[in-house]
Amino acid sequence: MVRVLDKAAVQPRRRFNLANSFIIRRSPARSRLATITLRIPVNSQPNRVDLVATVGVRGVTGIAQILFRIFRDGREIFNTQQGIESIGSEQNYAVTFQAEDRNVRAGTHVYTVTAENRTANTRADIVGPISFSGLAVQTRN
Repeated sequence: MVRVLDKAAVQPRRRFNLANSFIIRRSPARSRLATITLRIPVNSQPNRVDLVATVGVRGVTGIAQILFRIFRDGREIFNTQQGIESIGSEQNYAVTFQAEDRNVRAGTHVYTVTAENRTANTRADIVGPISFSGLAVQTRN
C-alpha cells in the first residue's frame, strides 16, 4: 500500500495550435513549459514523486535534438532527448516522458519542465498540447 501525499497537474496548452506556437530556445537557453508545486508532509519517508509530461512539438527546419529537463527547486533531476524531424518527413510529435523522484525531503517543492534545442541551424516549435502532472506518495520501508 501507498499513501497519497499530494498531487498536482497543469495543462497550459490543451490542444495542437500552429497559430499559438513558439520557438524552442537554443541551448544553453531554455524554454519553460510548465510548473507544478507539491507538498511533502513531515514524517512521510520513504516516498516518491511520479512525474509525467506530454509536449506537442513541430519540426520546422532540419532535425532538431530537443533536450527536455525536469527540475525540482531549480536543481535538475531528470532529462531526456528527442529528435524532431521537419519537412519531408514527420513534423508533429507528442513527446511523453515520465520521471521518478525518490525520498524527497519534507516541504513545498516546485517542479518545472523545460525544453531546449541542442542542434545549430535547426528549428522546432512548441505547438501544444502541454501537460505536466505529479503524484507524491509515501511508500513502504
